[in-house]
Amino acid sequence: MNVLTDRARVLAPEPVPSLTAYVDGGGGAGLQAAKALSAAEVVAVLVEAGLRGRGGAGFPTGRKWESMREYASPTVPTTVVVNGAEGEPGTFKDRLIVRRNPYAVLEGALIAAHALGATDVIVAVKELFATERAALERAADELRAAGWCEGIDVAVFAGPSEYLYGEETALLEVIDGRPPFPRIDPPYRRGVEEIRTEADDTKTSADVELATPDGETNAPPTLVENVETIANVPAIFANGPDWFRELGTDASPGTIVVTVTGAVQHAGVAEVPMGTTLAAAIDEIGGGPRPGRRIIGAMSGVANPVVPGDELDTPLTYEAMNAIGSGLGAAGFIVFDDATDMIAVAHGAARFLAVESCGQCTPCKLDGLEIAAILDRVRASEAHRDDADELARRLETVADGARCFLATQTQRVVGSITTQFANEFAAHVERRVRAAPAYPIAAIRELDDGLVLLEEDELRKQPDWSYDAEDSGKLPADRLAE
Repeated sequence: MNVLTDRARVLAPEPVPSLTAYVDGGGGAGLQAAKALSAAEVVAVLVEAGLRGRGGAGFPTGRKWESMREYASPTVPTTVVVNGAEGEPGTFKDRLIVRRNPYAVLEGALIAAHALGATDVIVAVKELFATERAALERAADELRAAGWCEGIDVAVFAGPSEYLYGEETALLEVIDGRPPFPRIDPPYRRGVEEIRTEADDTKTSADVELATPDGETNAPPTLVENVETIANVPAIFANGPDWFRELGTDASPGTIVVTVTGAVQHAGVAEVPMGTTLAAAIDEIGGGPRPGRRIIGAMSGVANPVVPGDELDTPLTYEAMNAIGSGLGAAGFIVFDDATDMIAVAHGAARFLAVESCGQCTPCKLDGLEIAAILDRVRASEAHRDDADELARRLETVADGARCFLATQTQRVVGSITTQFANEFAAHVERRVRAAPAYPIAAIRELDDGLVLLEEDELRKQPDWSYDAEDSGKLPADRLAE
């Protein structure tokens, strides 16, 4: 029996208290159905369903699993990793999914393990996510006792608080025992079974090769899926791909869990059909604009350009958000109204990204810090004569040689604000307006009863990733390798 409603496919309305309660509500039917199929048939079901990754990129899940099978090692099993290292500013959906129903997350991971012949499932969260860790560990214990995990080792892994820990290759680095420094980005992941020599023993990121279909390397790829993505999988197999496509659009089927914070009446998290407009989501989840105010834009974390106020009727789909020059990302929208100083927002986003840059790519770190410093002066209406030109130059070079997307995020977010709000930028540069207070950009520590508590430690974090009174001037990649 399936008791899931159309609006609660992934985000359970209330916490599921036990495995027994989960099974009574239809849990386990997806795993049972998947195990009755061959590995190829499991992948075919996902392809037909059209599920796309909910971590931000929107890559088709079925195609990703197909690639994992094609690039499997002939000698070493593939590992399934669930990325629960949620740290995108403005986003709280993965943590809430885990809090309410860790069983669906683990069931989805076990289906992936069946499809890929994996013998290890690792759910990676941040060490500071104590509530989520406890929920996952309790659920894993119950699944083991019930015999669901036969032949599969399920582990909950706790990692650091750094933003880059959520980046796929950096997450694998951490599981492999190194800091969260992204690798050069190959399309097929290796990492948790990394084969290294003593000469390779370094704290910087691994130099990995591609796993290849002809078995040129024995190291297998690693499937990494976001929490929300994997939590969708059990219901697809329990109900069928046609059921999954009953909501959403043809290219972006299903539902999406949206977080709304910022200049709204109350913060919130809710599940909506894909194709719901951003304006409708802001109204339904956040209660709409604050009294007497007008919404001028919204931003999906610090990964995509600001959606301007006159584009808020854009549907929440990957294709529609891309069409307006932005992106859906992790669907964690920070909302801005006509009382928000957008140059302060640009500075807050630039500072966050510059501090969280690991420094393996020098332009990302140094240009990023200079971009943040320039915007801090502009926000304070204390800009130097050449700051506008210097900002434009730094935005052009910040992503040079970048091995991950972080520097591009700086370009996209800051560039969108300085373009869309050029008059506001000029007013600060020309000192025609007062200094704006700093706008804090940080991960959400807690979201409860419509109120948001940010990670306050982030606001005092130094560019060297310490919390000392003064920055050492060292790049994190150098400091942590000492």
